Amino acid sequence: MKPPHVMILAGEASGDAHAAEFVEQLRQLRPDIELSGMGSSEMTRAGVDVFFDSSIIAVIGLVEVLRHWSDIKRAMTIVKKRLDDTLPDLLVLVDYPEFNLKMARHARELGIPVLFYISPQVWAWRPKRIHKIGRLIDHMAVIFRFEKQYYEAAGIPVSFVGHPLVNKVKTSASADTIRARLEIPTQARVVGLFPGSRRSEVTRLLPVMFASAKRMHEQDTELKFVLPVASTLDFDDISRQARDSGADVRVTRDGIYDVISCCDAIATCSGTVTLEIALLKVPMCILYRMSSLSYQIMSRLLTIPHIGLVNIVAREAVVKEFLQADANPQKVSRELFDLLENREYRARIDSGLERVRKNLGSGNGARNMAELVLAMSTNRQDRLSNK
Repeated sequence: MKPPHVMILAGEASGDAHAAEFVEQLRQLRPDIELSGMGSSEMTRAGVDVFFDSSIIAVIGLVEVLRHWSDIKRAMTIVKKRLDDTLPDLLVLVDYPEFNLKMARHARELGIPVLFYISPQVWAWRPKRIHKIGRLIDHMAVIFRFEKQYYEAAGIPVSFVGHPLVNKVKTSASADTIRARLEIPTQARVVGLFPGSRRSEVTRLLPVMFASAKRMHEQDTELKFVLPVASTLDFDDISRQARDSGADVRVTRDGIYDVISCCDAIATCSGTVTLEIALLKVPMCILYRMSSLSYQIMSRLLTIPHIGLVNIVAREAVVKEFLQADANPQKVSRELFDLLENREYRARIDSGLERVRKNLGSGNGARNMAELVLAMSTNRQDRLSNK
């Protein structure tokens, strides 16, 4: 029997990274497996035949999606044709639900089994769509323990595979070594600026972060700032902006975990990176900005009180969130100084981050996901061969 063919669709940098993690485990289990899909640099590095670069369509917000609709539509056309031409044994969808569920519908019409990895946030907004999701997929793989109950209640096959970050988040060296590499004095206080990997997100957050850094620098000229640049972004352009920021900002392509570990406090976007920061025990605050129209629509749909994943997983406000107009240099810089200087406050946050780490499970998420992918893809081959 020929090796199974699995197609993987990841629509943004975090999904690309999560996919690459289970692909590496999948290669260990079945070295000859055929893998193709939509993704970016991480999936390519892991050996997936990436036929569409998802960084082109990695946008957030309803208005932003409309602006990039022609690219998104082109991606849909390309993916559908690939499904038609290759008929993979399994389609794995990684996050990016609005796009991926449309591809799920097409795959089901072709008789291709569909596994969705990293659940749409049905617990946060539009909870009734879980029934639509159930009609379009064969199995859901969730990474937060509390998510499983939602799918079981709806009668949808589901597996809790665990969060892949638990095993993945490790540094390559000590904080002092990493600081030396970045030419930051060992004794300096360091603030991280983490604007995200999506171009639209960075465009909205980076000016606020630079303005906050400048404001802090004016109060303490010894402060250092570090800014990791995702592979999806223009390093030279961000470096230029950093030089013009009025603060001592080190821009780097170093690994995100190394950069986190050398920080004393971090201002960050709201996504998966907040969990990575939590696992490395660094206090943070969260910034979130999108177009006014997108935010007005989204805020009416939300059924939970938090935006940041770290607070959602903790089921409480472990760290402060600054949304829309509140994400301004005055409030952000004040919070970052509190994180640096208020020991009692830092201790409370550290206790909250410990709860987050416990809620993410014991690890082996990528391996568990790889085993599920292999089982579903070979099961289909077996069924077809027995017809």
